Amino acid sequence: MSYQFKAKIYKIGINWAVDVPPSIVQEMMPEKGYIRIKGQINNFDFIQTLVPVKHAPYRLFVNQMMMKGGKTAIGETATFVVAQNHTPVEQLYAIPQILSDALTQHHLDDEFNKLSPSRRKDIFKYLSYLKNEETVRKNINKLIAQLQNKDKNVRIP
Repeated sequence: MSYQFKAKIYKIGINWAVDVPPSIVQEMMPEKGYIRIKGQINNFDFIQTLVPVKHAPYRLFVNQMMMKGGKTAIGETATFVVAQNHTPVEQLYAIPQILSDALTQHHLDDEFNKLSPSRRKDIFKYLSYLKNEETVRKNINKLIAQLQNKDKNVRIP
C-alpha cells in the first residue's frame, strides 16, 4: 500500500530531510527500527530508508539525486509517495554485466566477493545510477585497480 504526503525539505546538520507523518509510519513494519521504503519525490523514483528519531517522527533523508530528480530544493514543499519495500536487500541492486565481465577477465571474482555485502551493495547502487557508459567503465576500472592492489577500503567513486 502506498501513502502520499507533502513535506517541506529542511536541513539538519549537513543533511536534507523531511519528517514522515506518524499516521503513515504506524502502518509500516520496522526492521531493527528502520523502515525500508520505495517511493517518489515529485514523481521521481527512489529507494531509501526511514530513520527513527528519538521523540520525533521518522525522518526521510533526501539526497542530491532525489532533489535533482524531483526538481526541488531546501525550503520547498515536495510531494512524496512512499510504500514499504519488502524486496530483500540483496535483490535491490544486481551486479551489472559489465562489472561481472571485468571481474572475470581480471580473475578478481573472489576478491570482490570478500568485500562486505553492504560494500558490494553500495557499489552496485552507485553503478546503477550512472547514465553514461564511459563513466561506468571509468569507475569499474578504478574498482579493478583497487582490487588488484588489495586496497583495504575499496570504494567508488
